[in-house]
Amino acid sequence: MRNFIYLIVFISFFDLFSQLPIMSPFADSLGATPFVIGLAVGIYSFSNMIGNVISGFMTDKRGPFLILVFGLFASAVSLLLYFTITDPVSLLGIRFLHGFMEGLIVPAAFTFLANRTEVTNRGRSVAISGAFVGLAAIIGPAYGGIVAAKSSPAFVMAINGIMMFIIAIAAFFVLRSFKYVRKEQTSKNNTRVRHLFRSPGMVRSFAGAFFLMFSQGVLALVLPLKIVSLGFDAKTSGMLLSAFGVTAVLIFLLPVNRIFDRVRPIITLAFGLSMMGISMLFLSQLEALNFLYFAMIIYGIGFAFLFPSINSLLIDSSSPDFRGKAYGYFYAFFSIGAVVGSSVIGFLDLTFSSSFMLTGVILIVVAGYSLIGNTKKNSFDNAPPIS
Repeated sequence: MRNFIYLIVFISFFDLFSQLPIMSPFADSLGATPFVIGLAVGIYSFSNMIGNVISGFMTDKRGPFLILVFGLFASAVSLLLYFTITDPVSLLGIRFLHGFMEGLIVPAAFTFLANRTEVTNRGRSVAISGAFVGLAAIIGPAYGGIVAAKSSPAFVMAINGIMMFIIAIAAFFVLRSFKYVRKEQTSKNNTRVRHLFRSPGMVRSFAGAFFLMFSQGVLALVLPLKIVSLGFDAKTSGMLLSAFGVTAVLIFLLPVNRIFDRVRPIITLAFGLSMMGISMLFLSQLEALNFLYFAMIIYGIGFAFLFPSINSLLIDSSSPDFRGKAYGYFYAFFSIGAVVGSSVIGFLDLTFSSSFMLTGVILIVVAGYSLIGNTKKNSFDNAPPIS
C-alpha cells in the first residue's frame, strides 16, 4: 500500500511541475494581458490552498480513502477540460477548478502514509516520499516543455489527466480494503484548528513548509533571469534546477536517510533551512557556472534535510484523528509560500543579487528562530491539548 501511495504522490507533483514551463506561454497565446497571465499561474495555487484545507477537514471526518479517490477522479476530469479552453476567461476558470481538485489529493495521501507508519521509521518514510517529489521536480518540467513544443499545452494536460484517471481506478481497488473507523464528533473538536497553531512542533512544520516554497518561488523567478543576463540559455537554468533535484533525491534514497530517524527533526529542519539560506547567499554573489552548480547542490542538500523534517514534526505533533487537518494546513502553507515568494520579490523590484541576499538572510533567521525554546521533545504529548 505504501508504495502505491508514493506513486500517487509522484503523479500529483508530476502534474504540478509539468505545468511550470507551459502555462505562461499558453495564456499568452490566448491573448491574455500580463496581469491575466500572472493570474492564470497564481490562481492555481490559490484554489489549491482552498482544496488542501477542505481535504484536511474532510479526511478527518470521512477518512482519506473517499477524499483521495474523489480528488484523483475530479483532477482527471479537470485536466481533460483544458481542451475546451478558447480564451483567457475559460483558462482562469479551469485553472481554478484544476487547482482546487488537485488540492484534495496530497493531504489525504500523506495522511494515509502517516497513519500507517511506525514512529521509529517516520523519518525514513517521509524521506522516501520526498524522493518521489524530487523525481517529479526533475522530470516534470522537461516533459511539459518538450511535449508542449511538439503538440500543445492542452495535450500535456490531457496526458496528465489520463494518468490521473488510471491511478484513480487503481486507487479505488487497492485502497478500499483499508477501512476508516469514524469517531464520534464532540463539541471539543471545534477547538482543534486553533490548537494546531499552539503546538510548537506544528508551527515549526507549517513555517518550514512556507519558507521552503517561498525560496522555491524566488528561485523559479530570479534564477532563470540571472542565467540569461550572464549570457547562458534557458537550458542552463533547467540543468541547474536539476542539479538541486538530483542531489535531494540521492540524499532521500541513500542510507544517509536514516539520519531522519536518529536526529531530532527540529535539528535537521534548522540545518536544512540554513543550507538553503547559504545557497541563496552564494547565488547572490557568484557568476561562474561551476560555482552556480555548487550553490545549487548546497540548496539540494538543504531541501533534502528540510522536507522530511517538517513532515516528521507534523507527525510527531499530531494524532491520527486530526492529522488530516494538519496536512491540509501544511500543504496550504506550501501553496501560499510559492505565491508569496515570487510576488514579494517581484513587488520589491530588487536586483538579482539583492533578491537572493534577502531570501538567504530570511531563511537563516528562520532557522535560528526555529531553535528558540526548543525542548528535548516536540511531540504531540508535549503540545497543548487538542481535544
